[in-house]
Amino acid sequence: MCGISGEARFDGSRPDTDAVIRMSQAMESRGPDDTGHWTDGWVALGHRRLTIIDLSDAGAQPMVREDLGLALVFNGCIYNYPQLREELRTAGHTFRSTSDTEVILVAYAEWGEAFVDHLVGMFAIGLVDRTRRRLVLARDRLGIKPLYLAESHGRLRFASTLPALLHGGDVDTDIDPVALHHYLSWHSIVPAPRTVLRGVRKLPPATLRVVEADGRSREHVYWQPEYARDPAHAGRDARDWQAAVGDALRTAVRRRLVADVPVGVLLSGGLDSSLIVALLAEAGQHHLQTFSIGFDGRGDEAGDEFHYSDQVARAFGTDHRRIQLADNDLLPAVRATVAAMTEPMGSHDVVAFHLLSEQVAKHVKVAQSGQGADEVFAGYGYHQPLAVVPRDGAAEVFAGAFFDRDHAELSRVVGPAYAHDRDVSRELLVAELAVPGAETALDAVLRLDTHRMLPDDPVKRVDSMSMAWGLEVRTPFLDQDLVALAAACPPEHKVAQGGKGVLKEIAREVLPAEVIDRPKGYFPVPALRNVSGRVRDLVLDALRAPAAQERGLFQPEYVDELLADPAVTQAAAGSNKLWQLGLLELWLQTHHR
Repeated sequence: MCGISGEARFDGSRPDTDAVIRMSQAMESRGPDDTGHWTDGWVALGHRRLTIIDLSDAGAQPMVREDLGLALVFNGCIYNYPQLREELRTAGHTFRSTSDTEVILVAYAEWGEAFVDHLVGMFAIGLVDRTRRRLVLARDRLGIKPLYLAESHGRLRFASTLPALLHGGDVDTDIDPVALHHYLSWHSIVPAPRTVLRGVRKLPPATLRVVEADGRSREHVYWQPEYARDPAHAGRDARDWQAAVGDALRTAVRRRLVADVPVGVLLSGGLDSSLIVALLAEAGQHHLQTFSIGFDGRGDEAGDEFHYSDQVARAFGTDHRRIQLADNDLLPAVRATVAAMTEPMGSHDVVAFHLLSEQVAKHVKVAQSGQGADEVFAGYGYHQPLAVVPRDGAAEVFAGAFFDRDHAELSRVVGPAYAHDRDVSRELLVAELAVPGAETALDAVLRLDTHRMLPDDPVKRVDSMSMAWGLEVRTPFLDQDLVALAAACPPEHKVAQGGKGVLKEIAREVLPAEVIDRPKGYFPVPALRNVSGRVRDLVLDALRAPAAQERGLFQPEYVDELLADPAVTQAAAGSNKLWQLGLLELWLQTHHR
């Protein structure tokens, strides 16, 4: 788990190594253990290292194999690297380290661009093929590891974070009106390849891009499971699916134990993280370190879920730590959280993840987490009606449940310079849902949730906040084999029992019933959910700041309306319109250059 950066030049000039160094320095928290840089005439690579596998200098990056004509920077973890290493050794290759990084290099030497098909894990890769004079960029199947791009005439830069690219300089920082439309429509999500800045894009998940030394490039999506029934599964009943998903989840959890350092668990007390703890215990992990966080409550709203996480910790004898924080801890954390955001993230719980990661990083370098289970196994409330509507009704149900604002309201929100005359968010939704390869309305929405929304909301949130403290978070529910199996699973097994039915049946074999059948919870941070007190003052200051007035991103009348009546700030699915606007302005004022 690291931070990577690089620059390729296509105009005959040498890459700006100072810019690459600045980008690397901006990502020190992602890789606090070491740094390195390398150049080869037309391309330069930079790296910040967090030592997880092969703690020796032999695993340092950029990694160069002169005999293979290859150089590499890599962020992430390849879970099947021991198996690939043996396979490649059998094919006649040799190794100089015990790292997964070198396995990627040798895999490319053996299989060429098809090397990504062999990798099981999370990764963002920048590989230089010195013989063919090409740069190969790749991102893992579910977009767990980020890769941002800034292109201009004669040059391409890449980095693990958007702010790192800004530190490199010479980036078009104008606001992208289409991305802004998405941000204000979809719970602050801007799907790849766009970002809120016009001059920065991100490589989409499951994508390989090959860039030649003359600037020509091509890319392709190398993986996309079918969300349809596989004839090979004909005859399976509910218990068969329960057994198949259970086996795949056990494999996913075991895969994510690969490390030369201890692995903990972020234990919220919900079904997903609790199931991970139970399966790790079943796999023989003793004295597992688990972590939960809680905040001050507000009225009838609890600020923690310790009742449930304590039950799980006791049941499996974990070394459990409760992290209790007060509202006074939130204000300074908001600013630090915004500074750590690779992109604006409007979810109120992003601050909680930042604070949790800070504490967890004091004890472990690696932790497993339950992110992704709701998207993969139909755990959200809007998934239930989708199970009974026709295929062409998916867009209407999804938009009604998920959109924060419709296009008509957006015309009142956005300043004239940033307004868009078309409902580009609705258009993209309809286009995504219409893509072949999804059998039912629910299949189409689960595909959208998992492959478009998930990488740019909870996954990005957890990666940004954990890596701000040099903590690697691994997500078993986003294991590629588990996701592909779940895509083929009949929808009725997923929406059963109010959602995630197949997971709940697996959990009944190992977890207390109270944890399984409890009402669905969300990361509770009452002071942020309600945008009250000093946090509200911070948001107001951002929206009223001279920079905000000069930018003119939002129409003053709309902001005044929100400020005059806090009740109207409550948006669909618990989002908060005032927080969403203020957070974007805070992020721009922190990072915009």
